[in-house]
Amino acid sequence: MTQPTFNRRHFMMTTAASSLLLGAAPVLAAEPIKTAGIYTVPVEQQWVSRIHKAALTAQERGDIAYTFSENVSNTDYARVLREYAEAGNTLIIGEVFGAEQEAREVAADYPNVAFLMGSSFKEDAALPNFAVFDNYIQDASYLSGIIAGSMTKSGSIGMVGGFPIPEVNRLMHAFMAGAREMNPDIKFQVSFIGSWFDPPKAKETAFAMIENGADVLYAERFGVSDAAKEKGILAIGNVIDTQADYPETVVASAIWHFEPTLDKAIAEVQAGRFSAADYGVYSFMKEGGTTLAPLGTFEGKVPAAALELVEKRTAEINSGAFSVTINDDEPTSS
Repeated sequence: MTQPTFNRRHFMMTTAASSLLLGAAPVLAAEPIKTAGIYTVPVEQQWVSRIHKAALTAQERGDIAYTFSENVSNTDYARVLREYAEAGNTLIIGEVFGAEQEAREVAADYPNVAFLMGSSFKEDAALPNFAVFDNYIQDASYLSGIIAGSMTKSGSIGMVGGFPIPEVNRLMHAFMAGAREMNPDIKFQVSFIGSWFDPPKAKETAFAMIENGADVLYAERFGVSDAAKEKGILAIGNVIDTQADYPETVVASAIWHFEPTLDKAIAEVQAGRFSAADYGVYSFMKEGGTTLAPLGTFEGKVPAAALELVEKRTAEINSGAFSVTINDDEPTSS
């Protein structure tokens, strides 16, 4: 596990960043907000990589001074949170899905620190400095499903996920709904590997689905696209665009952009009005939080009917004329 590292440069920035306390007046000459990220997996992992990327972008702009810890266990999460709060960080970002209660207890002890945390639960007005988010990228997942539904020849799609939590379930359901737009008779094989980062297990699970007739895979986890590549079938990516690594395999991907979420939090901290809120809306397509990746190497290979529907639905989603259903229930095989 990577431990928090506090050097002289970080401490020299504490005084300036601490002036951005909750409820304080806006700073006339905004200093970089001292910001910490705490992650339970490597920053290369899909979901966390998007948070990390947005934080690095904000740091390059000069909005934040960013440090982070990765591979922090759930049992150690509260301790690392507390250490970063004690070190003078004004904004702390991360994901507390497995340490929800402990994280909120730490936040209660540091009312002048803004906590922006990935969570399956909602904000609590009694804890005004703790805001929540998750990746509501069901819009792009639905669009990627349309493409998958047009590309399968066997009518069987395999879906490999990490855990059946709302953040994963809603994306799978949206994908399935999109696929059924092209073929209502498509069958789905659904499995969860019980890990956020176990590529060998995800790959093994995908192989079993291919043996059972799947010719398109939904790669919610790393390892699935490797199985698809080895067996010469297609895959649909999730959260990040991996087509450059799998040019003959990954047809499309639903991309998560964390920048709108983080930028909103930064603005609120700078203005001294950060409060308990659900930042999930900033992952919606109309907010710029998700997009469908370019077809790239599959340009000209996706049926025109699917592309026409994707274009139509994209416009309708952005205008509000069409809403992708948010279903957080655990999906099952059909």
